[in-house]
Amino acid sequence: MGSVPTKRETFMPTLRAQYLGQRMRKWREDRDMTLKYAAAYVGVEFSTLARYERAEWPFRPDHIVALLDMYGVADEAEREELLTLAKSAWRMHQWSYPDGSTNELHTAGVGHPWVERQAEEVHVYGGMLIPGLLHNQDYAAAIIESYTPRADARVFDQHLKAHMARQERLYDRPPVRVNALVEEAALGRPVGSRLVLRAQLEHLVHLVDKLPHVDIRVLTTGLGMHPGVHGAFTVYQMPRPYPEVAFAQHLGGQLLMESGLAKRHVQAHKQLWEQTALGPRESIELIDKLAEEAG
Repeated sequence: MGSVPTKRETFMPTLRAQYLGQRMRKWREDRDMTLKYAAAYVGVEFSTLARYERAEWPFRPDHIVALLDMYGVADEAEREELLTLAKSAWRMHQWSYPDGSTNELHTAGVGHPWVERQAEEVHVYGGMLIPGLLHNQDYAAAIIESYTPRADARVFDQHLKAHMARQERLYDRPPVRVNALVEEAALGRPVGSRLVLRAQLEHLVHLVDKLPHVDIRVLTTGLGMHPGVHGAFTVYQMPRPYPEVAFAQHLGGQLLMESGLAKRHVQAHKQLWEQTALGPRESIELIDKLAEEAG
């Protein structure tokens, strides 16, 4: 996991540091306090506090305690979570398990949903299934039913609602850009039913036609070995100056990856996108053809 950085080292703006900075900035702004005022309270320059909030350098734990006192944050769970984040802000990567727990206490907020909401671009490779940001409701429901039976209506509806809320990013102002790579085999897999599949494929064509920030390219079944055969993944391009984050999941849980691990996924997507996949027109023509065959 690495060691605590010294002042001579360049601090990488980890997800934990970004999340902590965002939370602390919100507390300050909610209390209508300026950077200059808050910085003077803890005895630092206002530019130093600004760097803390931008995750250019990790907050000192004693500064967290002092600022939370000044902001009037009395909730013990909130205070403990933020203090724990300050102590572990230099750590990279986060693993979360199927039950929602994480590999460290008090870091549940630094998860996949939060990262996806921050991202400006999403570069995704879907191997066995069509990527989640591109689902229509029936296709999403069929996937959710595989791990949450419809009989448990309350939990099923919660999962479906949360899943479909992700699609709102496509219509934000500004919207998130999506470059999606999809295996031809995933486009032919009858998730739910052939009719559900056909509607989902038509939905993909509609998204590309109506949303210029959505691009879908297909990897045909005749391809040999390529970087995607090791499993589906997503790369999130975070707002500048923050580095990319990669995401992958399987039955054991979900993993957010930073630094070199993220770079490997960036390079894999770039190679597949530029050298391996069909072009944009050929991809949509193939999806259209598969939709007709699905019906």
